[in-house]
Amino acid sequence: MIKLKHLRLVQNIQLGIKTLWLHRLRSGLTILGVVFGVASVIAMLAVGEGASQEAIEQIRKLGSKNIILSSVQPQDEAGNSRNRRVNTYGLLYDDNKRLEETIPTIRRTAPARQLTKTARIYDKTLELRVVGTTTAWFELVERHLLAGRVFDQRDLDEARPVCVLTESGARRLLANENTIGQAVRIQNQVFEVIGIIKTESGTGGIQTPDQPTDAYIPLSTCRDRFGEMNIQLSSGSRIIEMVELHQIVVEVDAEANVEPTAATIQTMLERFHDKKDYSMSVPLALLRQAEATKRRFNIVLGAIAGISLLVGGIGIMNIMLASVTERTREIGVRRAIGARRSQIVGQFLVETTVLSLIGGLLGIALGVALPGLITHFAGMATVVKWWSLFLSVGISLGVGLVFGIYPALRAARLDPIKALRHE
Repeated sequence: MIKLKHLRLVQNIQLGIKTLWLHRLRSGLTILGVVFGVASVIAMLAVGEGASQEAIEQIRKLGSKNIILSSVQPQDEAGNSRNRRVNTYGLLYDDNKRLEETIPTIRRTAPARQLTKTARIYDKTLELRVVGTTTAWFELVERHLLAGRVFDQRDLDEARPVCVLTESGARRLLANENTIGQAVRIQNQVFEVIGIIKTESGTGGIQTPDQPTDAYIPLSTCRDRFGEMNIQLSSGSRIIEMVELHQIVVEVDAEANVEPTAATIQTMLERFHDKKDYSMSVPLALLRQAEATKRRFNIVLGAIAGISLLVGGIGIMNIMLASVTERTREIGVRRAIGARRSQIVGQFLVETTVLSLIGGLLGIALGVALPGLITHFAGMATVVKWWSLFLSVGISLGVGLVFGIYPALRAARLDPIKALRHE
């Protein structure tokens, strides 16, 4: 009995392939709808996954156990800054000291001052963002060291005139020069380049603690050489700012303590600041939000791409209904010689399954190739997930079966006598 069923299934498959082969052009056009549907599902999910992973990776590099505090000029004072001799706002050295000494879940901090200065070597000049910070910064914010070294505690204690450049700044300023050990004049001060690091630029609206052209110097050196005042000249006016610390990167002892610690820091800053002159960024919260957005994004993209598969399914139903009409007499002959309705249904479902399966496999090939082309020509990151291949083929087979049921049932319900008379 089992062998007989297998034999009938094989016969139905052979008959289905033969029938589709007799109408190669029509079958090929029908398969195209499934091919592009499957390919679009894979490609769109790959684009969404690539964009999401790129954003998530940027957040992870900020540190899942870090909290980033930044100085922000209050909105109500921004318009009046030109009328003041000195504009004072932002984070304080005392804030950094209180964070380290009063909150037990904080492991360490990395304070930073940021100044815009002109760097010069021979006839080359470049606007740099000079960042005065501590050795902890390079440990809290993951950045790859390309050459040399970063400054150490001895450099900080002795306020040495050393600096670490970003790769972009080094290439523009020190092209064709020996980078490590080179003397660079920043404003009117001479610094020795001791290291080069790779800088990560923010994407998708994610702010990173660095920029493509940064120069990192010891915080003690920054205070000694450039003082506490930051003078900005623009359009004939002079703005003097007094900002002790532009940024503090805080490392928490465990991920579970990040959000409670952020709430404690917020309460402490509100107590010692009479105005909202700071902002807080919690990469862990951003990471969770990005992952949730990624899931929603994939669902939306999958639904949009699924419409293409729906169109392909309608094409399958169309060709199978036309096939029923063309083969009415054949169906009548088969019914007259003893074929059961289930066999007629099985024959037509086999044909739709073959169409869907061939279209699905071709769609996988095209769907895997498309993300590579998108990455090459558009420069967008794409990631093809293995589950998207099975999902798209599974959906295509499901669409083929669902849209093939009605034509199959319609063929099976034909009256044998009327079918034999059909011309």
